[in-house]
Amino acid sequence: MSTYPAAAETLFHDASRLMAEGNAVEAEASFCAALALVPNFYEVHANLGLLLNRQRRWAEAEHHYREALALRPEQLHTYLNLGGLLTECKRFDEAEALYRQALENDPGAVTLWSNLGVLLACRQQEAEAETCYRTALALQENYPTAAFNLAYLLLRQGRMEEGWSRLEARDWYAPLERYLQFPRWRGESLDGKSLLIGVEAGHGDMMQFARYAALIKARGASRVGVLCHPGLARLFTTLVGADDIFPLDRPVPAEGWDYWSPPLSLPFYFETRLDSVPADLPYLSPDPELVAQWAPTLANGDPHVLKVGLVWKGSVGFENDADRSLPSLNLLAPLGTIPGVRFISLQKGAGETEAQQPPAGLPLLHLGGQVTDFADTAAIVSQLDLVIAVDTGVAHLTGALGKPCWVLLPWYKADWRWLKERTDSPWYPQVMRLFRQPTMGDWESVIADVTEALRKLAADKR
Repeated sequence: MSTYPAAAETLFHDASRLMAEGNAVEAEASFCAALALVPNFYEVHANLGLLLNRQRRWAEAEHHYREALALRPEQLHTYLNLGGLLTECKRFDEAEALYRQALENDPGAVTLWSNLGVLLACRQQEAEAETCYRTALALQENYPTAAFNLAYLLLRQGRMEEGWSRLEARDWYAPLERYLQFPRWRGESLDGKSLLIGVEAGHGDMMQFARYAALIKARGASRVGVLCHPGLARLFTTLVGADDIFPLDRPVPAEGWDYWSPPLSLPFYFETRLDSVPADLPYLSPDPELVAQWAPTLANGDPHVLKVGLVWKGSVGFENDADRSLPSLNLLAPLGTIPGVRFISLQKGAGETEAQQPPAGLPLLHLGGQVTDFADTAAIVSQLDLVIAVDTGVAHLTGALGKPCWVLLPWYKADWRWLKERTDSPWYPQVMRLFRQPTMGDWESVIADVTEALRKLAADKR
């Protein structure tokens, strides 16, 4: 960068520092000031593109990425960033063409092969995606991103032996490794030993994989603990096989533990396969006192009326939330035409405003705003006949309680744990039914199928 004027370089370095500190407004101003002095400043275009990308200002970010590529077409990171933007905007053909162009220049770039694999997997071209991931791993055997991307693909296909093994390449639980000052369990004998299941990923993941507490106990462990999100702590006191529950906002005693394990590593060490998924339901239970507290609110005058819980939005911070959540409660309005059904909103956070003003013809008792944690939700769900939900923690809770749950799944990037094309789940047998979009964004077909199924269920109840 020595060819640039000192003033422009100073502005660039200031902007980069501000960007790293999270000061997006001042960083953008400094980048723009640098470009006013040197319009062909490659590094400024590349970094400003990234800054705007993070703010989801797609058009502006794309402009600066393309300016950067025009200046230095050999720069790998700019191809990766622009390709990621195009994928995020679902401009798949353009993203694929860009990645393949970059691979012509650098066929040994493992990141390009892995990103192309992600793109192809998003398009459900899974054989081609697998080839890309394996090409990346052949070039760099220990490349973790390609390994766990391959893991998701294999697990989605039910190829669990290699899938769990590849998933071990993830490193997002590294902070726990530093926090817990005792050995990580890697399949050693558990006879008379104590093991703490660490916290990993979201609430739904914890509820799904906490089931392994019972298997750990069955292996001879003398004590099993679970470290969890605070919102799960009360609920997990009912977890089969667990002796101690530690919410993240309280310290874990350093003494008394032989091992710890990330929850998503337990299927690997227990050699879980499609025909051996541990699914002894229920493994979570509602608190009887909470059930009694919620009972008057949920009481039905007519025993023939179905009580159905609804969840139509997930956490907005989830990477695929725009596709897994319904864009509006109005999409569920057809359910209101079914006689003999009482609807209860379990929606908390996003969607609560809609719940308080439901569409005409869909009477809705909104309880989500009164819920303090998942123990409350469990007490409510235990008194319902059915929960209809998008892919959220409430779906996993309902399944873990052994209650019927219909899960609405997107075509685009449906989570690996629901496998491919199935309408049931081996993780929640007999209680989980999956309704899948036939094409990207087609919630109308899903709701039509759900409406028909619910109409039949309500008629049978009557």
